[in-house]
Amino acid sequence: MTSSLARRTVLAAGAAGLVGAAAGPAAAAQRSAAALIVHNAQVFTGLPGARPVEAVAVGHDGRILATGRGRDLRRLAGRGTEIVDARGATVMSGIHDGHVHPLSAGDRSLRPSLEGAETTAEELVAILTGFLQDTPGQEPEGWLVVSDWNPIGLLPHGTLPHHSLLDALPTRRPVALIGGDGHNIWVNARALEIAGITAATPDPVGGKIVKGPDGQPSGVLKDDAQPLVTRHIPEPGKAELVAACARVLAQAAACGVTTMMDALVGQSELALYQALADAGSLPQRIVPAIRIDADLVKDPKAALAHARGLRHSFRDVPGLRFGTIKVFLDGVIEYPAQTAALLEPYLDGSGHPTDNRGELYATGQEYGRLTEVFNRAGWQMHAHGLGDRAVRTALDGYAYARRTTGLRGARNTIAHLQLVDPADLRRFAALDVVACMQLQWAAQDTWTMEALLPYIGPERHRWMYPARSLERHGARLSGGSDWPVDPLQTWNQIRTAIDRTGAEGEGPLHRELEGLSRTSTLRMHTHGTAWQLRMDRLTGTVRPGLAADLIVLDRDVTKCPVADISDTRVELTLVGGRVVHDAHSSAGRAAAARLDRATTAPRPSASAAVHGGRHRACGHEDDRP
Repeated sequence: MTSSLARRTVLAAGAAGLVGAAAGPAAAAQRSAAALIVHNAQVFTGLPGARPVEAVAVGHDGRILATGRGRDLRRLAGRGTEIVDARGATVMSGIHDGHVHPLSAGDRSLRPSLEGAETTAEELVAILTGFLQDTPGQEPEGWLVVSDWNPIGLLPHGTLPHHSLLDALPTRRPVALIGGDGHNIWVNARALEIAGITAATPDPVGGKIVKGPDGQPSGVLKDDAQPLVTRHIPEPGKAELVAACARVLAQAAACGVTTMMDALVGQSELALYQALADAGSLPQRIVPAIRIDADLVKDPKAALAHARGLRHSFRDVPGLRFGTIKVFLDGVIEYPAQTAALLEPYLDGSGHPTDNRGELYATGQEYGRLTEVFNRAGWQMHAHGLGDRAVRTALDGYAYARRTTGLRGARNTIAHLQLVDPADLRRFAALDVVACMQLQWAAQDTWTMEALLPYIGPERHRWMYPARSLERHGARLSGGSDWPVDPLQTWNQIRTAIDRTGAEGEGPLHRELEGLSRTSTLRMHTHGTAWQLRMDRLTGTVRPGLAADLIVLDRDVTKCPVADISDTRVELTLVGGRVVHDAHSSAGRAAAARLDRATTAPRPSASAAVHGGRHRACGHEDDRP
């Protein structure tokens, strides 16, 4: 069931008519009236035990003025008050995305994309040859950079990428395929030559240059080895990049996202946010998580000085809220990457243990000392912890910091949590650690089944994304999309957290054990993430006095069939009472159309040929015959 908003302005007086209003009691009364009233709604307040609410009034100061019954809120209407009839659909807090890379989404939008397709080597060469033909006149120096390469996507499964395949392309240009997971890059021999990577090149701290049995580089670089190549790739022009990022931020507003934690920020990203703010193109509240690389992890005082320096340089950028630090503790778990840190070794695919336990980029003691220094200075930590050994390392570090500082309420976080040892579940609540989860991944698909189950076995596989187990042990849950690792599909993400299947999953992933209730899921993506970001006294629930960061939907997501949540449309998005997305405006229609294209665009023909229309890595259908 869908709804279309009905909107009108009381007495047909626009906001401009208020500017010249006479001073005195009438003007004072007008200022106390609501700027906006949404009624005939199913308001999800996010407050435990709250009574049913059917209307919300927003004040001229951008805060929620009142909630309650529609007839009771009519007294707050005055000249110029806009009245919105939600027609029974949900009104709720805006979505708070606790782990996302929006600027990377903007950058990627400027490049051709493989869309995560699974292909044979021949099909991949054909697709890349097409991209070369689309960019003529760039021989021999112009880089071909392609986004959203699927690191486990070469068929048949188990086929390993090698630069020789890319060398067979009809070009002398350097070629780089950027992994959709953000942890892998695959390049040709020309790119290796430009980067000066040879058999003698050592692995950088926190990264790996994959080499073959002959000791020569294969062309695949992991994690912190990627910059060895990417530093040589020309950046797009500033104006072009600002425009691209403005477009993707508008797409996020069209999804109902009002707050984002950018999970990988340094000097260049902050400068880009400044440019977006200067252009009036920063609709969301942004929490920049300043990255501390592997070298700085070992020098906490230098790391703190680095973070403070960036905060000082960009402290006046409106919309930015500093105070979060990001650290990678491991990589990714799927075959063939297998850089996520595990307590027990990976299996060889036939059930036999190997000697590989993944990559751990900091010890518990190192991470603890870093956390101690930042927590004392008022910062919170955000750890990439995907494997169970990385999760335990983060928890050990947080426990060390708590013992040495005595501080409570730091709201340190671990993100992803793809695999958690059951012995560690209770430690989240005990240490006040937030579990930031990307539950659109919690479905049966290539990533969780073919590329993982044989390599960790069923006993560990059962603990994939253990959301309900963490909740049952008292952990605070928050939500994040990790966009653009996946297309931004906020409402399918919420649906998948409930049914563990989502719109395109091949089956439920441990739904009976780990599926969340609808209420828990909605709170996780609103109040839970606001708590993570230390913004819960500003946003995340619908109650008087908080900022009017609100969304009006086209259906009642609190009651509609769970499967219907995936198709939810956002009619109106407000940040601080200011409309940043209106689905019925020309700008709103354009943003929604871009969002649709990004999530349902036709995929490379090889994907359809191999899987009969199933684009398994990203979870989309290709409707072509």
